[in-house]
Amino acid sequence: MTTSTTHLLSFPQLPPTRREEVRETLHGVEISDPYRWLEDQNSPETRAWIAAQNAITHAYLNQWPGRPSLQKRLTELLKVDAQSMPTEAGGYYFYSRRAADQEQSILYRRKGLEGAEEMLVDPHPMSADKTTNVAFLDVSKDGQLLVYGIRQGGEDELEIHLLDLTTGQHLPDVMPRARYYGVSLTPDKHGFYYATTIEEGPRLRYHTLGTPVTEDRELFGEGYGPEKLAFAELSEDGRYLLITVYYGSAAPKTDLYFQNLAEKGAIQPLVNDVDARFGGSIGGDYVYLQTNWDAPNGRVLKVDLRNPARENWREIVPTAERPLSYFTLAGGKLFLNYLENVTSRCTICDTEGAPLGELPLPGLGSVGGPYGRWDSGEAFFAYTSFVTPSTTYRYDIATGAQQIWSRQNVPVDPEQFEVKQIFYPSKDGTQIPMFLIHRKGLELNGNRPTLMTGYGGFNASLTPSFSATAALWAEHDGVYVLVNLRGGGEFGEEWHKAGMLNKKQNVFDDFIAAAEWLIANRYTRPERLAISGGSNGGLLVGAALTQRPDLFGAVLCAVPLLDMVRYHQFLVAPYWIPEYGSSEDPEQFRTLYAYSPYHRVTTGKHYPATLFITGDSDTRVAPLHARKMAALLQAANASDKPILLHYDTKAGHSGGKPLNKQITDITDEQAFLFQQLGVE
Repeated sequence: MTTSTTHLLSFPQLPPTRREEVRETLHGVEISDPYRWLEDQNSPETRAWIAAQNAITHAYLNQWPGRPSLQKRLTELLKVDAQSMPTEAGGYYFYSRRAADQEQSILYRRKGLEGAEEMLVDPHPMSADKTTNVAFLDVSKDGQLLVYGIRQGGEDELEIHLLDLTTGQHLPDVMPRARYYGVSLTPDKHGFYYATTIEEGPRLRYHTLGTPVTEDRELFGEGYGPEKLAFAELSEDGRYLLITVYYGSAAPKTDLYFQNLAEKGAIQPLVNDVDARFGGSIGGDYVYLQTNWDAPNGRVLKVDLRNPARENWREIVPTAERPLSYFTLAGGKLFLNYLENVTSRCTICDTEGAPLGELPLPGLGSVGGPYGRWDSGEAFFAYTSFVTPSTTYRYDIATGAQQIWSRQNVPVDPEQFEVKQIFYPSKDGTQIPMFLIHRKGLELNGNRPTLMTGYGGFNASLTPSFSATAALWAEHDGVYVLVNLRGGGEFGEEWHKAGMLNKKQNVFDDFIAAAEWLIANRYTRPERLAISGGSNGGLLVGAALTQRPDLFGAVLCAVPLLDMVRYHQFLVAPYWIPEYGSSEDPEQFRTLYAYSPYHRVTTGKHYPATLFITGDSDTRVAPLHARKMAALLQAANASDKPILLHYDTKAGHSGGKPLNKQITDITDEQAFLFQQLGVE
């Protein structure tokens, strides 16, 4: 199972990439940027270069003789029915479902739990290549008016459409392609509130049905600049409007405003003068606030919107030793989702925070939800673990009874796998957790093919979830490793802060130390260790491969941030300045420049085999990062390992790939790793 086949593959001649010396001095440091011309995504020269790179990449990947069997197994693992958690309105349950033989999810509803399924919106006829996808945005309380979004490829932007479910006809109201953050229909169905972003910054607007979009009323946002985000939602009864302003992604601060619509009150601040995060959900006349204000692990406050002065706020759930990830409201109860050593625990409380017990879970894994209406007697939650495909349960709030709503029937035997969580010391001695998944009884001979992944940023927690990739590696006598790095939210806000801004290097040190632990404990060796990451995780593996190229045999670097000196100048990247900092600040520049992968590439160094993955439809992380880095690493690399770019003109950051395209792309990626690590 472990004989190397990389020697069978011939590597075609890379196309020449023009080098153009661009030098500039920033805070006294001269910076070289020889491939800045590749930042122009639409120039004929860039398009020709992309086409040439893709031709080389596909010619190389298609040589590997194990590719057909790998694609066959991935098809078995991924071509399964997939169904979302439902939302109930007017006695109907609304959900999306993709059958095993379909490319995209279709929007459905059914009357009652056992009613016949009624198809609402099918995206398949919308594009010949099946790259158009649809998503629920809101549905009226009576279940008769649907708001949904149409997205092209993996773009963040979408169009908003409305479907009258009493007539089956679409309304003429169409919101143009843009970024939208929350859509809330009014109970009378006369219009909806929505947040969007314009050049000046976030704006909240109201659209009256039957009127031109150009006449939409702007209600809120003036004074907030483009580095801010806004989100708005109505209470279930339509009485209150709650507005949240985020000071960037994983914001260090949020502002909250509300409006009593029933009394035609003005928009007024709830909190906009505290340097902390607040997130609110409304139940009845109260808003329940989760905050890290004087509570790094989070707590819950209760505010009466009829008397919202701060002196009347009450803490109902104090901070705990384990971090509070989020809470939800359903059936007049609070469901508190905690993380305990990176697995979910869900505590149920009454409206005063008194514990009512735990939500029973099938095992140590991750839970999404429960989600339900404030005045409903039911809620739905999803559960998954490394060995359990996603299963959605209906939960009876009064009795605690559970029943399965939907389950992914993936052809794997969970009994053949072993999952371990270990803690290891990072460079500074901090204990870092990671999960290891492999076959039961696997002999540790120091030579197992191993795939390690992580994220480490934006307060995001990587918790156990089923992965076809993990199953694939375990089935091939390999090891799949998920590392819970600092910068995430696994252990609260202090864990997040320990991996952001001037402490970002801690994240890379944690990842490198994980690799060293795996080698020292006879799981693998550098030639048989691969790493993979996307987005902020792409920055992670980019930093790892430039700081310790000797430690890895292969790298998958997807939709990455890599030029950290210029990242903030493109697309929505100003949102991320609170997390990374900006090179316009002299102190932050020094931190960014010190680890920026694009600026750490050294000519003549031996780099591991690397596959960069991105696409034109990524409107979040500019694809220029992967283009520039691929060109630079190809020119600098002294090893005989391939440096490739897989560039999809229809792919982006927000998913949306047709299922067969997903299978083909994952096959390409895993085939690259398998052939580089010598897995047959």
